[in-house]
Amino acid sequence: MKRNRRISAVAALALAALVTGTGSGFAATTTPSATHAFNSASATAPAPSFHGTLPAPTGPYAAGEDIIHLTDASRPDPWVPSSGPRQLTVTMVYPAVPGTGTPAPYMTLGEAAGVLQRQKMLASSGVTPQNLAGVTTHAFDGARPQRGKHPLVVLSPAYEDPRWTLTALATDLASHGYVVALVGHTHEDSGETLADGQTPPCAICDDPNLDMDTVAASRARDVSFVIDQLTHGNTAWPLAHLIDKHQVGMAGHSIGGAAAAATMIADPRVRAGVNMDGTFHPDPKPGQINRPFLMLGTAANTDWEHPWAALGGYKKWLAVAGADHFSFSDLDLLLQEAGFPTPRLDPERGIVITREYVTAFFDQTLKKIHSPLLDGPSPNNPEVLFQH
Repeated sequence: MKRNRRISAVAALALAALVTGTGSGFAATTTPSATHAFNSASATAPAPSFHGTLPAPTGPYAAGEDIIHLTDASRPDPWVPSSGPRQLTVTMVYPAVPGTGTPAPYMTLGEAAGVLQRQKMLASSGVTPQNLAGVTTHAFDGARPQRGKHPLVVLSPAYEDPRWTLTALATDLASHGYVVALVGHTHEDSGETLADGQTPPCAICDDPNLDMDTVAASRARDVSFVIDQLTHGNTAWPLAHLIDKHQVGMAGHSIGGAAAAATMIADPRVRAGVNMDGTFHPDPKPGQINRPFLMLGTAANTDWEHPWAALGGYKKWLAVAGADHFSFSDLDLLLQEAGFPTPRLDPERGIVITREYVTAFFDQTLKKIHSPLLDGPSPNNPEVLFQH
């Protein structure tokens, strides 16, 4: 079974564990009896008192944040054509002056309510849209930007996962001098709040016959449109002058990682890509990707041999011992903070590793700053195994 397709159900259970007070999210990533574990735990688990905090960014800059809404008038929505042209919500995170701006919410109340509704959260759980939206992000609305131009990195989340699940990575990249576009792929998750204030639910999440190659290709079109809008003047985003349009990278988690490869094949402007624990949809063919590519995943990921052989440029394949599929996003940490079991790799450690290696990769490929971290195994990161 393809990893991204299987993980979609797992992701739903992991979020369900967070919002219903069960501890089954981690069992769901490793056992076929996740639904049974989820149902058993929900009968006895106490209602949580939840307030999540993401790790602070590690770079010299603060992380500013803006939300922008884009409409591709040339393309109908691929999943709900009756809704009209494709609409996207994008979180822009950028290098900012420390001490400016106001704390940014983790998500809108509509997006938080969408998560709770999709997971059929009981009112007795005590988890509300307010405390989900109130997770501390260390990003600041309206923060004053740092001067100069910075590489652009586009982030694409996992199937069924909203864009905010990659916030910890986005804020850290911004603190190290990157402009980050965190793309919400409308109708592909529990809800992205659009320009009209509506938060439409997932239109494809329950389709057992969904072709994930089609999803990856659609996301590639989303991303190319976002790059178009951000690199042609300042109409889409008033701070677009911060972007060095000649230095563009992309990273994604799960199907978002597959979309990074699909985007690189379709759009030569993307100079470097990262796949975080996602099956490729489809596998690239030799000659299609001759630019730098990083594969960062679990030690259990065994379906990357063919893509690895096809990659023609600078490439690294790193496996993280003890990680599960959500170690590369915010989800494991939020579950831990809600009081539930953790994978063998501490969730905050998973975020640290993801941040360090993704940043090092883009430093080396977009900023031309050599990073010894990518040369081989590091005593400071014994969990990271160099596969080739």
